[in-house]
Amino acid sequence: MTKVPEIQAYRRQDGHVGIRNHVVILPVDDISNAACEAVAHVIPGVMALPHAYGRLQFGEDLELFFRTMIGTGANPNVAAAIVIGIEPGWTARIVEGIAATKKPAAGFSIEGSGDLKIIEQASRKAKEFLQNASELRREECLLDEVYVSTKCGESDTTTGLASCPTVGKVFDWFDEWGGVTSFGETSELTGAEHIVKGRAATPEVAEAFMKVFENYSEMIDQYKTNDLSESQPTKGNIRGGLTTIEEKAMGNIQKIGHCKFVGVLGPAEAPRGEGLWFMDTSSAAAEAVTLWAASGAALHLFPTGQGNIVGNPIEPVIKISANPKTCTSMSEHIDVDVSAMLTGDMTLEQAGQKLLEMMVRTSNGRLTAAEALNHREFVMTKLYRSA
Repeated sequence: MTKVPEIQAYRRQDGHVGIRNHVVILPVDDISNAACEAVAHVIPGVMALPHAYGRLQFGEDLELFFRTMIGTGANPNVAAAIVIGIEPGWTARIVEGIAATKKPAAGFSIEGSGDLKIIEQASRKAKEFLQNASELRREECLLDEVYVSTKCGESDTTTGLASCPTVGKVFDWFDEWGGVTSFGETSELTGAEHIVKGRAATPEVAEAFMKVFENYSEMIDQYKTNDLSESQPTKGNIRGGLTTIEEKAMGNIQKIGHCKFVGVLGPAEAPRGEGLWFMDTSSAAAEAVTLWAASGAALHLFPTGQGNIVGNPIEPVIKISANPKTCTSMSEHIDVDVSAMLTGDMTLEQAGQKLLEMMVRTSNGRLTAAEALNHREFVMTKLYRSA
């Protein structure tokens, strides 16, 4: 068995391990974005996360919104969080959810005070949180204590042949070590759902997965179309040789290696124990990574063939590619080049070790390509129209 690598990381008060030390400013709603961005302008070391939702949501859509906001602030890569909203009620709910992890959190509501007063108050608190976070120190941890998620994007034939299996090799090691990992992309399992079902750890987990997949299929049917042209697969996928969603799905599932998945999660829901977990996510990259970050994932592995450039403000995204053209023409976006697998000059074991080394370096503080290029895509998933 490959030995678990040691890393230098942040152990939070609730025991979870993070590899970044952000102070975030979270708007509860779209009309609070300006105040959050103003605080980040006054205190440049903090990070505002503007988004388009948070007003007139209801039902499961509202519950998903709260899970995403609370989970983002509670992510182990976050040292402290400030929440700004128009009304006090929803603001307090998010603050209390984050504070339940024993993390510093403070909330401010604009109604009855106005932007200028709230920006001043929140800026003073942001400065305090930022200075306190700057005194936190990395300590010795193990890589398997980092919760890792994965999805692929702009896939082609090289993805299923090499970069996805490379992630699968790392996931096999994490499974042996007792780590926590997650995969998803419900739509991109179409045509291989029976194979995924067979990888469930128990009949109950298999049934739960099929219920999620069938709900997705029924959603497509309700719009009276089976034509997902240019969505599944995309034009980029087709140019790369994946002409059907079934071909795309067969490459996609290579990312879970030989693991059995132990449970099924709703969007932005945190795993309840060790092992591989399936999460019901969109296949849109920015949405999906945002959901995994909200579930507590601290590091994301992203195989790409044609070249996807997505990043995330909270969860570092490591790009892996086996397409030699992409590794040359889009080299600034690729963290791990495993194209030598296609010529027989690199084994799967060697590719896995190369990715594992980059995961250690990233966990120790090295910026990913997406971080260095300031890719901070934060995209909420919305289920319903607003009331």
